[in-house]
Amino acid sequence: MSERAAPFYCPYCGDEDLRPSEQGHGAWECAACNRAFQLKFLGLLARGLQRGDEGDKT
Repeated sequence: MSERAAPFYCPYCGDEDLRPSEQGHGAWECAACNRAFQLKFLGLLARGLQRGDEGDKT
């Protein structure tokens, strides 16, 4: 069984000083900008990834 992925940097300030928050699963705190945020996986897209440049062959 694999471990859960952790963020590498704060989405607000870009700093790497992150700590898990006591707020619950997926919650993180940034010591640099004093913000808390939560990550949540929503699921896979039904249509998958579609590239926009496939039709442009010039």
